[in-house]
Amino acid sequence: DGTVCRIDTTTPQGDGVVRIQLKRLGGGKMASVVTGIPLDEDELKDLARTLKQKCGVGGSVKDFNIEIQGDKRNILKTELEKKGYTVKLSGG
Repeated sequence: DGTVCRIDTTTPQGDGVVRIQLKRLGGGKMASVVTGIPLDEDELKDLARTLKQKCGVGGSVKDFNIEIQGDKRNILKTELEKKGYTVKLSGG
């Protein structure tokens, strides 16, 4: 019938506040997760690359969230505020 199944890749709309939380992974490892950035996927990957370089660690983009290895919340908060975002530390 010509139906095409497509994954929705539109940018999720938030409340204008970027949130950073600490996610505990297995084996005593942690990751800082940045949510609520109103960018499309390509822009988010570019921002993630910049943040990884500033923190000196690895990371990835998953489901419009940026995950940075380790507890880098303070560095991330400073860098995102420099870019004009309203940032809150949440959880963790």
